[in-house]
Amino acid sequence: MYRVESVGKEKYILGEGPYYDPRYQRLSWVDIEGKKVWYIKDGNKIAIDIPQRVGAAIPMTESEGFALALEDGIYTYQDGEITLLVDLKNVYKDYWRSNDAKADSMGRIWFGASVKDDNAPEGNLYIYENGKIDIKVPRTKISNGMAWASDKKRFFFSDSLEHAVFVYDYDEENAAINNRKVLFEVLDGVPDGMTIDSEDNIWVAIWGGNRVEKRSGITGELLDTIHVPAKQVSSCCFGDEDLKTLYITSAQVGLDGEFDGCLFKCRTDVQGVIPDYFNS
Repeated sequence: MYRVESVGKEKYILGEGPYYDPRYQRLSWVDIEGKKVWYIKDGNKIAIDIPQRVGAAIPMTESEGFALALEDGIYTYQDGEITLLVDLKNVYKDYWRSNDAKADSMGRIWFGASVKDDNAPEGNLYIYENGKIDIKVPRTKISNGMAWASDKKRFFFSDSLEHAVFVYDYDEENAAINNRKVLFEVLDGVPDGMTIDSEDNIWVAIWGGNRVEKRSGITGELLDTIHVPAKQVSSCCFGDEDLKTLYITSAQVGLDGEFDGCLFKCRTDVQGVIPDYFNS
């Protein structure tokens, strides 16, 4: 049985995208609807105000800054300055916004588009590299969690409203993904953000399901469940010095439970992996 506890009493409208950066012992996450990037470093919790909804904040290779997936572009945040990296106004429809995003081992950004407000779910999963944008998975419903196997030969991706996590053959050098297969389906809730551990099992937040599921990265078999006292569990990452603490984000939007929207943590018996960073 896992012991899940909240990290403070602060609630986030739509907490998402946790990252633990071992270089700075820094845990960061975003509040998409609150338009903030949050981080904890040296025991201090700090909020960065962002002028748009922020889908993700990815640590950068060369600095303590972040690459930001915003509503109309990919930006960088360094030394208090937000700078446009690539404009997405001609890529996104005007009612889309950026959702989950991660860097891969080559420093490229993979990012998903989602819709704002009450529009029908649609979008694509994109990649950004060297000033260019390409579509990796077309016609997604809600692009969400991403992870790569340790041998860099498999890519995992959750399309939330397909109610499934997919696995692809992956070519690290050219970022090619092929041979899509359903790894597993989720019927009670929606698969959201994910992380991977050092044994190549994936941990998937189940939105609407009060839990994180540990799944085999080979078969998709359910290996374990972490029960979370918040309904809308959105994402997770491993952190702390030994990378054995699972940090879990949630969303408060539309709910009023005691812990809905809180950030949580729990100790596990497995080690996570060091995250990849964005090469600007």
